[in-house]
Amino acid sequence: MLPATVSKLVSSGPAALRARWYLRSAASVGSRVRVWGNPAIFNYGTLIIGDRVRVVSHVARVELAVGSAGRLEIGNNVYINYGTSIGATQSIRIGDNCSLGCHVIIMDNDFHELDPKRRNEVPPSSPIVLENDVWLGVRVTVLRGVTIGAGSVVGAGSVVTRDIPPRSLAAGVPAKVIRAL
Repeated sequence: MLPATVSKLVSSGPAALRARWYLRSAASVGSRVRVWGNPAIFNYGTLIIGDRVRVVSHVARVELAVGSAGRLEIGNNVYINYGTSIGATQSIRIGDNCSLGCHVIIMDNDFHELDPKRRNEVPPSSPIVLENDVWLGVRVTVLRGVTIGAGSVVGAGSVVTRDIPPRSLAAGVPAKVIRAL
C-alpha cells in the first residue's frame, strides 16, 4: 500500500506529480500546482510557488532561473504559458491571478554593460514586480527595475522598460500606456 501523501499525489494526476518533481528545489510549493511538459528549473536561491500555479511547457520549454542571491515569488492562481523565461538574480515577484503569454521574458538584470569596453561586466540588478491580476501578452519582455500595476494588460511584443500604472493598457517598444482600463 502507498503512503497517504504519495497516494494523494498519484490520484491528483500526472501534472501534479510533475509539479512536485520539477519544483522540488523550491522553498515552498502551494497546493494544486500543475506542470505540463518539461520545464527547465535552475534554483540556486529562493523559489516560492503559490497555490494553483499552472505551468505549460509543451511546445517550448518554460525556464525558471534563480541565482544564488535571487528570489522568485510566484503568487496564487498564476498561469505561465510555454516558452516563458524568468531570470531572477535579485528579486522578481509575480502577484496573484497573473497570466503570462507564450515566450514572455522577465529578467531583473541585463547581464552586460552598454559601453563596449565594459561589455563583460554584469551591472547591478533591480527588482521586478508584477502586481495582482496582470496579463502579459505573447512575447512581452519585462526589463529590470519595472513595476507593472494591478489589473494592467501589456500588449503582445511589447518591451516594458518603465513602470506601468495600475489598471492600464500598455503596448509598444518601449511600452507606453495607451489607455486606462
